[in-house]
Amino acid sequence: MATIWTHKESNIRKTWLLITIFFLIIMTLGWTFSRIYGNQLIFIGAFIFSFIMSTASYWYSDKIVIATTGAKLLPEDAAPEVHNIVENLAITAGLPKPRIYIVDSPQPNAFATGRDSKHALVAVTSGILKIMDRSELEGVLAHEMSHIGNRDMLVSTVVVVLVGVVQLMSDIFLRSLRWRSNDRDRGQVHAILLLIGVVLAILAPIAGILTQLAVSRKREFLADASGALLTRYPDGLASALEKLAGDHTPMRQANHATAHLWLDDPYQGKQRTVGWFAKMFMTHPPIEERIKVLRKMTTQTRFRSVVT
Repeated sequence: MATIWTHKESNIRKTWLLITIFFLIIMTLGWTFSRIYGNQLIFIGAFIFSFIMSTASYWYSDKIVIATTGAKLLPEDAAPEVHNIVENLAITAGLPKPRIYIVDSPQPNAFATGRDSKHALVAVTSGILKIMDRSELEGVLAHEMSHIGNRDMLVSTVVVVLVGVVQLMSDIFLRSLRWRSNDRDRGQVHAILLLIGVVLAILAPIAGILTQLAVSRKREFLADASGALLTRYPDGLASALEKLAGDHTPMRQANHATAHLWLDDPYQGKQRTVGWFAKMFMTHPPIEERIKVLRKMTTQTRFRSVVT
């Protein structure tokens, strides 16, 4: 029988499996392009450039997100309950208390970011503070604290590095075709490799983006499970998500660069389609699926309590 613990372990395995797929994509691209050009420098240069850019984004992630969302530091005397909940969760999780910010938005939502637990922050919108009771708010903040404890920023940065490498390599290859001389005299094998290279250069970035989104969805399921473990009360987060599901207020501060950080899709007021094709391009799992999993966890937790 699946439990909270097996759910968490399963998502960890699936996340690293998806990252491994990235490495395989890059290795395939690198091998193909190196055979076509007879030069490894393109692959090495693309990797170094993507790594530097992504590392810089990771290092200053908290400052970048604060600037793009307009978050402001939340004084303790302005929201003592929020500070108290976060402090208790931090003690339970064995983490330093993160900085707490507020985003002036009527849409109920929250996010966490920071390169590690010592430089982490948790942010809530003014909208979420208005509609959540204490247990629901605790569930939401436990979810965000779990992102910090699970080192999701590190995982996200690794994925960004790999996506950047794939996109840059593909772009360099396709642009370079304009300057290539006639390749017909190089043989049939070379022509086949060139055709394979073109196909990979077109499809690899698409595969990379889809894998990146899949990793983001897995990390949300993992944070739900970890948050439930932290509070021992999955109903709190499930009830909070039900309120979010019923809210369709668009967020003015939403942008695609930070959409994956939020507890729920900040574009929820504009798009709620959950067909199989639409799911592939979502940064978050359908909220109904998350609620279903948490309600199942509640049943399992009660069963464990009765048995023990």
